[in-house]
Amino acid sequence: MTKYVIHGGKPLFGEIDISGAKNAAVAIIPAALLVDGVCRIENLPQISDVTLLLNILQELGADVRTVNRTTVDVDCSHIRNARVPEELARKIRASYYLIGALLGRFGSAEVPPPGGCDFGGRPIDQHIKGFVAMGANVDVRGGYIHAKAANGRMTGTQIYLDIVSVGATMNIMLAAALADGMTIIENAAKEPHIVDLANFLNSMGAKIMGAGTDVIKIRGVERLSGGTYSIIPDQIEAGTYMTAVAATGGEVLIKNVIPKHLECITAKLLEMGVDVEERDDAVLVRRHGKLTRTNVKTLPYPGFPTDMQPQIAAVLCLAEGTSVITEGVWDNRFRYVDEFRRMGAQIQVDGKIAVIEGVEKFTGARIQACDLRAGAAMVIAGLAAQGTTEIGCIHHIERGYEDIVRKLSGVGADIRVVVTPDEDKQAQVG
Repeated sequence: MTKYVIHGGKPLFGEIDISGAKNAAVAIIPAALLVDGVCRIENLPQISDVTLLLNILQELGADVRTVNRTTVDVDCSHIRNARVPEELARKIRASYYLIGALLGRFGSAEVPPPGGCDFGGRPIDQHIKGFVAMGANVDVRGGYIHAKAANGRMTGTQIYLDIVSVGATMNIMLAAALADGMTIIENAAKEPHIVDLANFLNSMGAKIMGAGTDVIKIRGVERLSGGTYSIIPDQIEAGTYMTAVAATGGEVLIKNVIPKHLECITAKLLEMGVDVEERDDAVLVRRHGKLTRTNVKTLPYPGFPTDMQPQIAAVLCLAEGTSVITEGVWDNRFRYVDEFRRMGAQIQVDGKIAVIEGVEKFTGARIQACDLRAGAAMVIAGLAAQGTTEIGCIHHIERGYEDIVRKLSGVGADIRVVVTPDEDKQAQVG
């Protein structure tokens, strides 16, 4: 068993470099399926989700060559297979982007339902609604989602999303890039990674307008050709380290960011008494005094991101007074609360609302990461805690954070990876 062991109570000082955006990378890699030629993708984060998606492309027949630590060349021009291997796809939520990309490329797709973090129901009904509107027949049988364009190629149309969905917006963009005619997505999501996907596709020859607004127009083209594209910095990774400084105290320069993407996080930290100084491509975060309470509601961008909700909760647990978090996106995002309580937090949850009474300190405990962002929040709690914290199930965290132990150690955290013999195996041997 592999776990993180953290000796907490140390403020953080120094600099952290932010990696490429996970949420952009997991859509841009499937988008390479649409490109007829070699596309070079730069600033890829070294995380397990990226490795899985590149492995899936190789299983489908793509030529994937590593150029350096953060750059790969992908050539999907020889792929003839639209069936995604089940054992790989079930490990990753973003596998659903393969449906849109394969429909766009081949007019058909066979993809297992998405895996990844479990926040209760993760319906892809809005994705399917878009594919059907564009002329695809979609059904689930034999453990696979089967999608097939009625005339072999997707057809442009007007699609109104019933809810603002990042996944559906991006998936429909993928299906529409090579479709016949114009596709218009109304009530589209506006997240930075949606703009990044549009910019990637446009750099390869697509015609996408309006990404970053609530109406996106995609005029289908005959083919996309190769090129080079660099992924944006990771907004959520940067926000995670910003909240880590807020929880522990100290002063850290967080580099290679787009400060505008962080404004929704910065605003809340400022309300709590944390200093955040914006620079051209960095933010300086410092906290020396006490934290004050605030209320947070997660919303689609440019609102406060749901992917930052557990991390800000870790900070609010240490703030003076009563704070309220309202989860506006997912049904089941408070599963981490019991782990925080083991560390002394006072949190009450009712449905999508958590009420947090600030405490003087966290105390170290043995806890489990139950999903990617909750795992990051537990690291933050462990860094701020008195005593030793052990975090299990760290594979969740490594799905989305590159070198988290090295980056935190570099700013003075006492955190290390510990491998212990599996107790079940020991029992079997005994």
